[in-house]
Amino acid sequence: MKTIQFREAIAEAMSEEMRRDESIYLMGEEVAEYNGAYKASKGMLDEFGAKRVIDTPIAELGFAGIAIGSTMTGNRPIVEYMTFNFSLVGIDQIINNAAKIRQMSGGQFKCPIVFRGPTASAGQLAATHSQAFESWFANTPGLKVVVPSNPYDAKGLLKSAIRDDDPVIFMESEQMYGDKGEVPEGEYTIPLGVADIKREGTDVTIVSFGKIIKEAYKAADELEKDGISCEIIDLRTVRPMDRKTVVESVKKTNRLVVLEEAWPFGNVATEITYLVQSEAFDYLDAPIIKINTADTPAPYSPVLLEEWLPNMNDVVKAVKKVMYINA
Repeated sequence: MKTIQFREAIAEAMSEEMRRDESIYLMGEEVAEYNGAYKASKGMLDEFGAKRVIDTPIAELGFAGIAIGSTMTGNRPIVEYMTFNFSLVGIDQIINNAAKIRQMSGGQFKCPIVFRGPTASAGQLAATHSQAFESWFANTPGLKVVVPSNPYDAKGLLKSAIRDDDPVIFMESEQMYGDKGEVPEGEYTIPLGVADIKREGTDVTIVSFGKIIKEAYKAADELEKDGISCEIIDLRTVRPMDRKTVVESVKKTNRLVVLEEAWPFGNVATEITYLVQSEAFDYLDAPIIKINTADTPAPYSPVLLEEWLPNMNDVVKAVKKVMYINA
């Protein structure tokens, strides 16, 4: 094992796959000459050249369309968005073309493409640069949605995403690119659609994904002092969702808290809540609690932003509530 940063895990995954398959290329704003806005493609231009690591204009609709079209001529592009907030400019291409090509062509064309970049908030970047669109994309048949929370998962999942014959939305975080973690020296992949139990527990299940899961870890450490044992599940892939792992955990712990950095209406946590009440209702000893951001655009003020974002204290309160413990 070696210890590397999240950004290095991303770069390793892309580089290893590009060495393996010449039909893979990377395109996006500042991915080449600048080594990536977050240095997640550092050194790739030097190794693969300008035909396979391509700097684009600030024109997400245009380069998303070019990349999608190229899949129909045998290519497997990776498209980097500087932030998924900017993917909204090209969302017509993602939703109406990438997600639909296989079905609308009667299976004559597949669309092996990865759209990747940071999602959700990253500090004081204000309302239009702090949005989480996992549930938007996951709501679209034809797309797979992956949201890793650490370097090990990021590398293994990205390699699988690049090899997948369907379009994959791969969502990272600006606040995780510098995170360090252990990654195997050799080749490995992680299958899409498989959650990971990051912490075994007996009293309550906490389901989360992406960078906000760190708050669940902090809360679990704090709750352990009170003798409360938390089981933490990292979904890793939002769509397809690993329904079995979630349901089986709730059958064991009989309580569920879902932590998601997203607006509270119609999100991934809502889907999980429906899943559990429909498949494990008789096992529940308390109502499910979901923890989300405030139902407003993200504020710029650091004081308001702190209130807007879920944190470990919110998780502690929610767990004690489902345990019927007065906080």
